[in-house]
Amino acid sequence: MGAPAIVIASARHGDVLGEAFARYEREYDVRLVGDELAAKACAKDLLGSGHQVALFVIDSDHEQDKLYGLIAGTRKAVPTARRLIVSHISRFRDDNQAFRHAVAAGKVDALLLMPQGPRDEEFHGAVGELLNEWNATVATPVVENVRIITPEVDALTRELLDYLGRVGLPAGVHHPDSEVGREVMADCPEDEGRWPVVSSLAGWCGHCPDVRSLANQLYGRPDDIEVDEVVDLVVVGAGPAGLAASVYASSEGLSTVCLEAEAIGGQAGTSSMIRNYLGFPRGISGMRLAQRARGQALRFGTRFFTGWPATGLTPGVDGDPHVVHTDGGDVRARSVLVSTGVDYRRLGVDSLEELVGRGVYYGAAMAAARELAGDHVVIVGGGNSAGQAAIHAARFASAVTIVVRRPDLAATMSSYLIDEIRWNPRITVRGSARVVDGGPDDVSHLAWLEVEDVDTGERERVEARGLFLLLGAAPECGWLPADVLRDERGFVLTGRDVPREHWLDGVPPEDLATTVPGVFAGGDIRSGSMKRVASATGEGASVVSSVHAWLGQ
Repeated sequence: MGAPAIVIASARHGDVLGEAFARYEREYDVRLVGDELAAKACAKDLLGSGHQVALFVIDSDHEQDKLYGLIAGTRKAVPTARRLIVSHISRFRDDNQAFRHAVAAGKVDALLLMPQGPRDEEFHGAVGELLNEWNATVATPVVENVRIITPEVDALTRELLDYLGRVGLPAGVHHPDSEVGREVMADCPEDEGRWPVVSSLAGWCGHCPDVRSLANQLYGRPDDIEVDEVVDLVVVGAGPAGLAASVYASSEGLSTVCLEAEAIGGQAGTSSMIRNYLGFPRGISGMRLAQRARGQALRFGTRFFTGWPATGLTPGVDGDPHVVHTDGGDVRARSVLVSTGVDYRRLGVDSLEELVGRGVYYGAAMAAARELAGDHVVIVGGGNSAGQAAIHAARFASAVTIVVRRPDLAATMSSYLIDEIRWNPRITVRGSARVVDGGPDDVSHLAWLEVEDVDTGERERVEARGLFLLLGAAPECGWLPADVLRDERGFVLTGRDVPREHWLDGVPPEDLATTVPGVFAGGDIRSGSMKRVASATGEGASVVSSVHAWLGQ
């Protein structure tokens, strides 16, 4: 397979675009064609010869009907490729109006002003983002930071791949008899037969029995924690709220420790593309947003410890610090932010629980979507995470069905996602329905599902190779003591939501304060939260002022 291709279609500005994209020719096969017919023929030729197409660059100078035909044709021929419309400055204002809906609906990934001369880095920054996301979600890694050696891609291997994708580490899977497999096993022969074996460029190699072991290898075991002093703030959970709190607290001089059970970014880190986050007009994946926030917090001095969940909290009394317990040790802190987020609720169908990791997945499981090319995939859930998962899966699967109990998605999903789903010909929404059964093929991989109409009780069996379950929020706070009050669903109560009998002198706690002084809650774990990345980030940032006030008492 040759280098991935960038196909440029321009009738009148080929010289400008050819010159602009010359900088990519070292690593991409750049093809310049003049019209929509030549573009389609070029893509067909590339696919026939085993090339991947990473990006279509389409000049808006084509006739409008032919332009829309070209956009639709590229989506049909290469659904995994990114699509960029470029507009000459003479028509950019009009094109912004004409193609606004196309960008909002996901028909194209971006509309950019044509480069105005050499070193137009604003333009190339946008192109780089598109290629970066394509390489992260579609391309086979050129350099594998982690290699997994196993004779079969089983449920554990898929869990490891999903975790590595969430933390932004390119990985590959190799058979023990392959050249790479033999090379890795030569370094750790004592683990042969104990699959999977994991090898990292960092120099470690060995059997990996679960995701936690992998996290420990990547970031260090919690018993490596040497936090002898009492810190100002311990953040439990490195989702958007926890990351924002870590950045703002450490930037203001507070000694800050952040504990994360699994992957930095939490549930938000599984989002393939967040398009409505402030400051990212072309969108950003949850993984990249999380890794950038982690790097920012590290720069200001936050210490991260990843790999074990918090197991308990002992509130401080009479001026003593709070103590957060983990299996690897304790962290003492003057204040605590609980931002452990939520997990997806279980479906409760035994026949499908037995197939988890073999076609059935809780969460978006972005790495698994690649394996389902040409198959039918079902997404269960009506929130934004479900919508993002459906759009990502549709780049690979031949058909995607969103199953939701409500009549439609209007009450639970953002409008921009609904519009994008409505336009995508590969995605169908099946309202007033639920998945009630399913079963495997002869190799114990999901093969079929039974879907029930919630109004009539009528059932239908459908073929499906993938089932992604994004079923709403189940709070992750069973480790908290009873002193931290929760609502009837298990979410932490804060501020005015705390019952009046627990107010101090008739005054409610601060907005993000819990019933234990010095313990705060933010993000999805908090009762009444919006369950959105931006709102969680805002809560994580704003809680720092409350922490300052508490520490100043």
